[in-house]
Amino acid sequence: MPRPPLLTGPDGPSAAAAAPPTARPGRAAAARYRPRLAALAAGAVPVLAFPAPGVAALAWVALVPGLLLMQRAPGAREAAVRGWWFGAGFILTGMSWLLSSVGPALPLIAVVFGSLQAGVGVAVWRLLRPPLTVRRALLAPPVVAAVWLTTEYARSWPALGGPWALLGATQWQHPAVLALASAGGIWLVSAAVVAVNTAVLVVLTAVDPRPRAAAALLAAASLAAGPLLFALRPAPAAAQDGPSGAAEVRIALVQPGIVDDPQARFEASARATAALVGQHPVDLVVWGESSTTADLDRDPAALGRLRALSAATGAELLAGEDARKADGRISKDAVLVSPDGVADRYRKIRLVPFGEYIPLRPVLGWVAGVSRAAGENRAPGSGQHLLPAVDRAGRPLPVGALVCFESAFPDMARTAARNGARVLVYQASTSTFQRSWAPEQHVSLAAIRAAETGRPAVQASLTGVSAAFDAQGRELARLGTDDTGALVVRLPLTAPGTATWYTRVGDAVPVAAVLVTAAAAAAAVRRRQPAPLVPER
Repeated sequence: MPRPPLLTGPDGPSAAAAAPPTARPGRAAAARYRPRLAALAAGAVPVLAFPAPGVAALAWVALVPGLLLMQRAPGAREAAVRGWWFGAGFILTGMSWLLSSVGPALPLIAVVFGSLQAGVGVAVWRLLRPPLTVRRALLAPPVVAAVWLTTEYARSWPALGGPWALLGATQWQHPAVLALASAGGIWLVSAAVVAVNTAVLVVLTAVDPRPRAAAALLAAASLAAGPLLFALRPAPAAAQDGPSGAAEVRIALVQPGIVDDPQARFEASARATAALVGQHPVDLVVWGESSTTADLDRDPAALGRLRALSAATGAELLAGEDARKADGRISKDAVLVSPDGVADRYRKIRLVPFGEYIPLRPVLGWVAGVSRAAGENRAPGSGQHLLPAVDRAGRPLPVGALVCFESAFPDMARTAARNGARVLVYQASTSTFQRSWAPEQHVSLAAIRAAETGRPAVQASLTGVSAAFDAQGRELARLGTDDTGALVVRLPLTAPGTATWYTRVGDAVPVAAVLVTAAAAAAAVRRRQPAPLVPER
């Protein structure tokens, strides 16, 4: 057959016209989806900076590939779509360990939460598309950081699941950087990381050396802010021994290991506790979450064992109760037991979505049939309060006891610190996710809460990781996921009344980020409105 003639123009034959008509839509779709798939893959890169991969230094440049794809989008709408795909890739990879719990709901979660990052794409495109000026090079890092922080703050709302995989958590092993958390919470660490990434993008893509120099200075200032604050600001004031409290406390963290049978798990915890007698004087013994399935208000035999262990060790015992109560509902409680019986209890108020309850169960209840999601909803507690523990000498040791997933919430640790907690105690169980990144991601949160509040923090887990951190978030000791037994750690306490800036001012940083985001959005809308026509005279 004769070939169709080429259409010609001032620049010669038209390649598009020469292509078969049916090839053009496919070629256009491929051109559109290639950068989106690249954005999806780029979303996985920052996850490598989180535990357990733990390449923390990567966090300061890990966003650059994704931001570059947003910057190079042909328009604001496509930049928003690429931001969405980037966010979906980030959630899908960072929370991949949830697959065993939520099953096919995980991609849906990634798509929903990934949509929050669309605003980041728009902000990057509007501020960083060429040609870059000095003004936009200086504006972009704080504004993009504010938009990113707004998305983190939005998905941290308890009704949406809670704050997991916040970018600042990548720096949990670096107390000098975590000094920012003592000033503005984990939010300020996230903001610094995003600001540096944005500035690096400017340095790499700006043609004019002036924007590059301005961005480089901003990146250096953001990198230095944490270490400078750590060097200039004194550590939380150390406590002194006295009738109102001790200068330090010895806590035993009991880790029975992977024991599926509830009674065998109880016995393993009891044996590890009994081994402390005559060996390690302690002030408090902490068992993991769900360490007993007995209702200690109605099971005198189980309570009797705990009372005897408390008397033998000379320390109060904090057990994790996961039991069906008299009203027929199941709850998770931290129960403080002394030789005299139950001294007090705290009931978990923020439950794990799908793990301990299914949101909108009438609509999403099917997830329980295809995964290990909660077969029935746990009953949440009504409020947060301290447990009135005492040390071996009978001096008060008010404990901010929280259960498992609650370590993800900065406001809960802050409330405990404001109420006078001397130490933060987290009871955990990550046995469902034992061979995943979840245990390391989980224990990192206790370090961050310690740095935010200026309070030492411990986590006792059934299967690991159990660990202890000082008031600046430095790790003092740990039991890994392959370890069992009791870990005894000596924790220096901070003076009563000590308060970090974050404890005093709370979530001022994310609130400011929301305001900056709103102002940037309003300015963008104003710029898009056409100027009014002026009639000719």
